[in-house]
Amino acid sequence: MVLAQLGGSISRALQQMRNASIIDEKVLKDCLNDVARALLQSRVQFKLVRDMQTNIKKIVKLDDLAAGYDKRIIIQQAIFNELCKMFDPGKPSFAPKKRKASVVMFVGLQGSWKSTACIKYGYYHQKKGWKLALVCADTRAGVFNQLKQNATMAKIPFYGSNTESNPIRTAAEGLERFKKGNFDLIIVDTNGRHKQEAALFEEMRQVSVAIKPDLVIFVINSSIGQAAFNQAQAFKQSVAVGAVIITKMDGHAKGGGALSAVAATKSPVIFFGAGERMDVFEVFDVKPFVSSLLGMGDLSGVMDKIKEVVPTDQQTELLQMLNEENFTLGLMYQLLQNILKMGPIGQVLSMFLGFREKSMPKSHKDESQAQLIRYKSMMNSMTKEELNSSNPMLMNESRIKRIARGSGRQVKDVEEMMEEYKRLAKIWSKMKGET
Repeated sequence: MVLAQLGGSISRALQQMRNASIIDEKVLKDCLNDVARALLQSRVQFKLVRDMQTNIKKIVKLDDLAAGYDKRIIIQQAIFNELCKMFDPGKPSFAPKKRKASVVMFVGLQGSWKSTACIKYGYYHQKKGWKLALVCADTRAGVFNQLKQNATMAKIPFYGSNTESNPIRTAAEGLERFKKGNFDLIIVDTNGRHKQEAALFEEMRQVSVAIKPDLVIFVINSSIGQAAFNQAQAFKQSVAVGAVIITKMDGHAKGGGALSAVAATKSPVIFFGAGERMDVFEVFDVKPFVSSLLGMGDLSGVMDKIKEVVPTDQQTELLQMLNEENFTLGLMYQLLQNILKMGPIGQVLSMFLGFREKSMPKSHKDESQAQLIRYKSMMNSMTKEELNSSNPMLMNESRIKRIARGSGRQVKDVEEMMEEYKRLAKIWSKMKGET
């Protein structure tokens, strides 16, 4: 996957930090240097990397942390948050709405797969019931035919000309035609260009003035290098870029230039795509993306939810549990104890941690609470060896029968709990990036 090398390098830096016996300033410095080196090797602009290091050092004051706080988690979360900020400077400047004509103008470098992104963007919205159309104001040889062919395949109404050399006129004429047709969304593709091509940038500005787009989307190839920052900044200075789409998210390890482009335009990534297939196009959600990048699965989301719903004095113990490598029955027992102590808040957290919907129905809170209590009673009948084991095979038939007798439950109840444990262990493994 794109940025895989970057993610692997940062993950190794975090793992070395977590393996340190004592977390001190040297360990923090070494970790941040390793992360910075990984970002620079992935073509992220130097200033962005330096700013990230500075921000983390301001946040992580090791000497000021009270006893009981897990410094490893705090450092990891600070790095995660700063990477999210790089990708997500805020909401798009404009969001199209149905039953209201919106004009979206696409701009980008030559070779950015901008025209392909136009089709994917249109196809995505079309599947969701939008009435949309596409205007080809890209006058480069071959683009008209390719875009028209793809639009026809996607059944998107199309306007363009393979003889008209004035993109401003083509854009204005296409816009006028489709506005009369009461379309929700009118997509305007423009010429691909380069920072040094002053005439093409002026042309792009004139197209923007002529059609007055509600949103300008900057399309960037994920494999671009450090030049991405200056290139993206040049686009932002010419037209009001409000969002970014990253293309070719397949097979390019050095994708940090896309990070630089986001920073230069101060606009969020809204979609990303790989290959030319119309359906390979996904909404960009920064936290899951960075979590996946770092091999963290949904761990960051769990941590965020804990900080959101759990009282401050109860957070430390839960966060430390989430930092455990192996999901044992004993750890499951501790989580259940915390959930039961938290009452209504525990219900929210238990859902988020992944307890089975069947066991935790929202409309039957009393029953779900009783289910957790039954689990706890069965675990109280287990030995330390059983609770500390992460090997389900240890729980053979004779052990299950003994636990059922000791807790006053039926064998099927213990078996059901073990199935729940196995399911949660798989989720835990994914959260830790082990699968």
